[in-house]
Order: sequence, then C-alpha cells, then structure tokens
Amino acid sequence: MAVNIGIISEHKPGEGRIPLTPVQIKQLLKDYPQLSITVQPSLQRVFKDDEFLAQNIPMSPDLTDANLVMAVKEIDVKDIHPHQAYIYFSHTIKGQGYNMPMLQHILDTGATLLDYELIRDENDRRLVFFGRHAGLAGMVNTLWAYGQRLRVLGVESPFLQIKQAQDYANLEEINLSLQILGSEISRWMADKPAIVIGITGYGNVSGGVQEILANLPIYEMSAQELLHADMGTYSGQLIQVVFKEEDMFEPIDTQAQFELQDYFDHPEKYRSKFQPYLKKMNMLVNCIYWDTPYPRLITLEEIRAHYLSDKTLMIVGDITCDIDGAVQFNTGSTLSPDPVYIHDINTGDRLMGFKGDGPVVMAVDNLPTELPREASRAFGEALIPFVYAMGVCDYSATYENLDLPAEVKKAVIAHAGELTPDYEYLKDYLKV
Repeated sequence: MAVNIGIISEHKPGEGRIPLTPVQIKQLLKDYPQLSITVQPSLQRVFKDDEFLAQNIPMSPDLTDANLVMAVKEIDVKDIHPHQAYIYFSHTIKGQGYNMPMLQHILDTGATLLDYELIRDENDRRLVFFGRHAGLAGMVNTLWAYGQRLRVLGVESPFLQIKQAQDYANLEEINLSLQILGSEISRWMADKPAIVIGITGYGNVSGGVQEILANLPIYEMSAQELLHADMGTYSGQLIQVVFKEEDMFEPIDTQAQFELQDYFDHPEKYRSKFQPYLKKMNMLVNCIYWDTPYPRLITLEEIRAHYLSDKTLMIVGDITCDIDGAVQFNTGSTLSPDPVYIHDINTGDRLMGFKGDGPVVMAVDNLPTELPREASRAFGEALIPFVYAMGVCDYSATYENLDLPAEVKKAVIAHAGELTPDYEYLKDYLKV
C-alpha cells in the first residue's frame, strides 16, 4: 500500500528537528486510521529511532512511494523524485540564489513543492513556524557571545557562566540557570555602566527573545527614551529596548510623516534612522523580516563609522539571518559548533571567533535546532490541523483542483513542473 506521508531524515549538519514528534504521529494515526505515515531512520535526529518504534510507527529508508514527503530544512536534490510532493522550508520565495538549482530540479521533475512559511490565514499571518524557539535560542547565544567577547577584551563577567542554547538539557534548565544568575549579574553591574540590549521587531521571534530576558533583572525602556536618556543615570541597569518600525525608519521626504501601512506598501520611500542608537547599545538582537526593496537597518558604512568612533555595539545576534540584508555586515550564516565571527570593519572579512576589530555577529540560521525537542513539539502542534489533508491530497490533479485547505493551497510554490500563479515571479530568478 502506498504511504500517504513520509518523514525524511534531515541531511544538514546538526539538524535534529522533525516536523512531527512520535507522540504526535501516533495520535494522528489514531485519529485518522486511513492515514499512513512512515519515518526514515536518522542518526542525528533528537527523537531516536527507538522512540518511533516504541509507538509502532513504521520506519523505512525508502520513501519513494510516499504521496507527500515532509522535512524541516531543504531536501537534497537526490532525494527529490518525479511527481512526488514535498513540504519544507525551501528558502526560495525571495529568489535566494543558492536554492534556485533545487527549485529548478523540482520543476524539471514535475514534483510539487509546498513551504511551511507560506501556510497563512486570511490576514496573511503565518500559522506554522519555529519563530519563538529561534528567539529563545538566539537570545541565549547572544548573551553567551557577550560574555565571551568581554573575556577576549580582558573583562571577566557572570555572562561567562552562560552556555550556548544547545549545551543545556532543555528550556527549563535555561530559564532556571538564568534566574539564578540574575542576582550575580546585578551585583557585578552595580558599579558599571548600563548594558543596553536592543531588540528589533515585536513578533514571535522577538517574543522568544524577551521571554529569555525576563529571567534576568531587566529594566525596560522605549526607543525614544533611549535616544534622549542620560545613560549615566542608569548605571548598573540591564536595559531592554524593543524597536518598532517607526523607531527604525523614516520617510526620505522630510516633510512626510511615518505611516506604517505606507512603509509596508512603499518601502522604497523610507530610510533607516537607526545609527544614533548604536552608540547607546551593547547588544543588538535582530528579529525583523527583510527583503528588497526595504531599507537596510545598518549598512556597512554605518557600522564602520560607528566602530571608528564609539565601538559600543559589541554583539549582533542576527536571528532573522538575512545575508547581506537588514544587517548588511552579516555576510554569511554560521553553524552552532562555530556560531560567531567578527565583521572586520577595516577589510570586511569574516574572522571566525571573538578576536578582531569589529562587532561580533551571531548568525546561526537554524537556531531552533538548538532546542530541538521543544521546537519540534510546538511546530508539530501548529502543523497537525493540516496534516491529514496534505497527506491524502491527490497531487496528480491540476493546481486549481488540488483539494487542500485554503491556508495550505497558497503554500504551493510549484506543481507539475510549473510555478503556481502567486510565484511566477520566481522565473526571473531562475533565469539568472
């Protein structure tokens, strides 16, 4: 009997997540007896093969007869077969050059591609995401990086007791350890200048960041308060500032007023006004979506000018991790085993580690895998309402006749060798 859904083994180094956990799969099979799900064995997945076998979930290395193949990250092209459907984070909708060969292969084989990022409600809000867990892990790693950078500069601090997110047993251990460390940080900071942590955006990623910081003795301040504050009066404080669009960008026309919807509709009419904050900020955690033609948050020239004068901004945790994007000096993503580099403001080079003349950039592009069990559970819970329909869909039908929920149908990027109507613009990137 053909398998409705196959869950593939991730091939990217260190990727331990899965779209559905063993317990979630067992529940789906109980709720839908006509549904079949097979899991490919994996040595790097955080949920071990025995956990699936204990739930009587079928396992097989061969998923070629699956109607739909599910993954988290991009599937290797050698595992993409004609007339099969696939769903994963494809990182193609911005025309990302590094994934255009994969997209072309999908078109050439007549396969179908769905993308979790595009499963959205009628108000275009994402329904299936890892954002919160990216924020959780990203903030932990940013605090860890701050302690490491201070040590390189000759300063011993309590931040050195913070580990990377991947080195904790779970989120509960992270929260407890930070709560215990909070009083030690307060004592250490008592005779020191304030430490300011800037957070761009206020969505799910930012929520995860703020959730981590809530474990520490945090003083909250608005962007406008930061801009005009005499920081000398805030000595000893660990300060959090959340930036909204109107705090970061302004109309190019000096006679115009900032309007949020106009910014979304006409980003080319706006520019960044972020640079004045840099000299008051020690850590920046970037959580905003970016694409052309939106203005960059910080350009290469601006970070160079800052480092030639103030050097206040020491760490940038670029959780969104758009390469050459909002944070222009993020010039390449990293992996958890070697997660940071110095952006050398003199040469523009990436210097892996904490030594050099420039800001430390933490640019791990799959941060949720540092909290793989919690992230997988939360992701699966969001995905479950759509699994049955995706699994039993007849993908041999025309795109117009695909029997999928509206939220999922808009996530179909390619079908039967063609880009679907909403994504025909990608033809221009495939030609490059």
